[in-house]
Amino acid sequence: MASSSSPRRLGFLAALVCAIAISVSVSSVAGGSGPITTNGGNYTKVCDPARFAAGGLDMAGFPYCDASLPYADRVRDLVGRMTLEEKVSNLGDRAGGAARVGLPKYLWWGEALHGVSDVGPGGTWFGDVVPGATSFPLVINSGAAFNETLWRAIGGVVSTEIRAMYNLGHAELTYWSPNINVVRDPRWGRASETPGEDPFAVGRYAVSFVRGMQDIDGATTAASAASTDASSRPIKVSSCCKHYAAYDVDAWNGTDRLTFDARVQERDMVETFERPFEMCIRDGDASCVMCSYNRINGVPACADARLLTETVRRDWQLHGYIVSDCDSVRVMVRDAKWLGYTGVEATAASMKAGLDLDCGMFWEGVHDFFTTYGVDAVRQGKLKESAVDNALSNLYLTLMRLGFFDGIPELESLGAGDVCTEQHKELAADAARQGMVLLKNDGALLPLSPEKVNSVALVGQLQHINATDVMLGDYRGKPCRVVTPYDGVRKVISSTSLHACDKGSCDTAAVKTVDATIVVAGLNMSVERESNDREDLLLPWSQANWIKAVAEASPSPIVLVIMSAGGVDVSFAQDNPKIGAIIWAGYPGEEGGTAIADVLFGRYNPGGRLPLTWYKNEYVSKIPMTSMALRPDAEHGYPGRTYKFYGGADVLYPFGHGLSYTNFTYASGTTAAPVTVKVGAWEYCKKLTYKAGVTSPACPAVNVASHKCQEEVSFTVTVANTGGREGTHVVPVYTVPPAEVDDAPLKQLVAFRRVQVAAGAAVEVPFTLNVCKAFAIVEETAYTVVPSGVSRVLVGDDALSLSFPVQIDLQTAA
Repeated sequence: MASSSSPRRLGFLAALVCAIAISVSVSSVAGGSGPITTNGGNYTKVCDPARFAAGGLDMAGFPYCDASLPYADRVRDLVGRMTLEEKVSNLGDRAGGAARVGLPKYLWWGEALHGVSDVGPGGTWFGDVVPGATSFPLVINSGAAFNETLWRAIGGVVSTEIRAMYNLGHAELTYWSPNINVVRDPRWGRASETPGEDPFAVGRYAVSFVRGMQDIDGATTAASAASTDASSRPIKVSSCCKHYAAYDVDAWNGTDRLTFDARVQERDMVETFERPFEMCIRDGDASCVMCSYNRINGVPACADARLLTETVRRDWQLHGYIVSDCDSVRVMVRDAKWLGYTGVEATAASMKAGLDLDCGMFWEGVHDFFTTYGVDAVRQGKLKESAVDNALSNLYLTLMRLGFFDGIPELESLGAGDVCTEQHKELAADAARQGMVLLKNDGALLPLSPEKVNSVALVGQLQHINATDVMLGDYRGKPCRVVTPYDGVRKVISSTSLHACDKGSCDTAAVKTVDATIVVAGLNMSVERESNDREDLLLPWSQANWIKAVAEASPSPIVLVIMSAGGVDVSFAQDNPKIGAIIWAGYPGEEGGTAIADVLFGRYNPGGRLPLTWYKNEYVSKIPMTSMALRPDAEHGYPGRTYKFYGGADVLYPFGHGLSYTNFTYASGTTAAPVTVKVGAWEYCKKLTYKAGVTSPACPAVNVASHKCQEEVSFTVTVANTGGREGTHVVPVYTVPPAEVDDAPLKQLVAFRRVQVAAGAAVEVPFTLNVCKAFAIVEETAYTVVPSGVSRVLVGDDALSLSFPVQIDLQTAA
């Protein structure tokens, strides 16, 4: 990825600079960003009369700086003043501005997957007064917490640190996070970046994180105070949901993301691939969507008008802009060779489809296609200039909402003291703790007692036991600090010896004389990452062999801690009585060592649950990554994907698996919940695909899109802690469609709550399920419908569960 040292804009508050005694202008730091610079002066916002005067302009002559006008009118004035060449120069991620009309440059590319990152061409940078930012656990860890409050809190801290860095000239305001692609296949290299395999849980993560990134409590502006237009709502930081859509193959068996054509049924698009994005936009009000590299049924995602203009902008009502994954437009020409298009034709096609901004990369002397070929596309009659105007309007409306032009007073006091605070580091540690999943705990080996354990052998490859790098994962920035597993364990047990395994062998003698042996093993970013899918689900580097050797040499059962994003076939450890406990730690971020030690020694009772299914390695030989179908495919012998559709025997740990140091029980006073759904005269009953021998009722299903959807099912679950330790517990709620419906999900997650329960106590957990959202299924016709008949509510996973029937009676008008 390229970097840029071009001078840039905003956010350098003079008072703040004085307060923290910066003796040099931020914009003078090599490779970094700075405030808006005009003739040597630094300014905090575009619409500053002094800034215009420094450029030889009178701001009063530019209505786009009149804060009393609606944003839309101001943007129309700005765009209308620009020449075609000036317009096109602002269609790439390195927007050129237009000095003639007072518009500064802007760098759009920012990353904040699990903390502020400096990935990208210089839009965010660390140094001088901002040496680092809080590095949270990877998203797959956060997904394992199943805690919407936590997800929103993380987004809030990330956006606070971004605004503080922005005020200091270290950051921009537009960040292309979160990644909300569903982990459809366990081999996908980018599993670490996403919340898991369930589209509902992924969607709820998206909503929570985006709200944390964007929402400003009580913020108003002159333009937004008198308007209910969501496009005028001020936002803290622009958050972008990516990669839309059906993107989850990076590089597998000769197929790569640049040339892959995802052949997807409309049913799967609606049910799985689009659902998190719809939730992100409709419920999260995300201000950006990023389209992906791949083609979908022959058409590049970034040139598909049905996906972009019709679905994202018209149907889901996006209030913001659509950006390409970086280099996606060029990929159409260079890699996919789509329709034999030239750069001009690809530019025109993608802009007409609804793409607003082209994120480019440096290839063959060209940065991005829009700024390179946009003028020619218009001059050659392949693109209307009004399409350029529309794209710029979407972009600059977003920057208006961010305060780029006017500032946002509520956020202008943030500075260096608001980055890497103790509260932020503790939230990172708590997020890591909440995401830890206890997979096995035979004989209650864990937690280890600090009173009884006087010596510990910490065994593994150095990259894992002293993980200053692995725990941080991909798309990370500079962490505030890193607490390794060795650091964390040694703080609890001072007599902790570190034993590094090298070239597939370990010194097993050391484990014979200690009170406890902890092995840390797993994967890293060389095995699973962007552009690199896994070939199998096994531990690499002969780890299984030396783990078994260490366990055999130890006089007592050992503890195994796994660092990975995707599932790993550790059936050898699950079945080995000498390996008494297994913890999945994921990639737990900068405070990961503290979290691991807290769980191992009982300072924290683990309550995380697996956000994706862990399969045995045999699974990968049964289905290629390139098969996009979720349901079993009898013709090819494919077994289906994710917990919703896979019913085979190769599951090691199911979706939602997670143990505790205490015991919980469920009870509910609800034994049945009949629902009558009145189908209006203007509605039409929809057909359902039933299993053989089933007679279809008069009204099989009602279309959610045409129904008012006011029906609800309410119930309360009593969660009792019957053990001797306080603990947090995730209560998942699934619905099970009527048994007679063919090709329906085995079950589907529709709600979840994470609750804390004291030892010996109980809490009441209420749920209210909207019938259209919780009991709907996607029929093979791609209609989303509520089926008549007996569905079920299922609460819980593994051995802990309760259920009750929900009779849904569709009552048609006379």
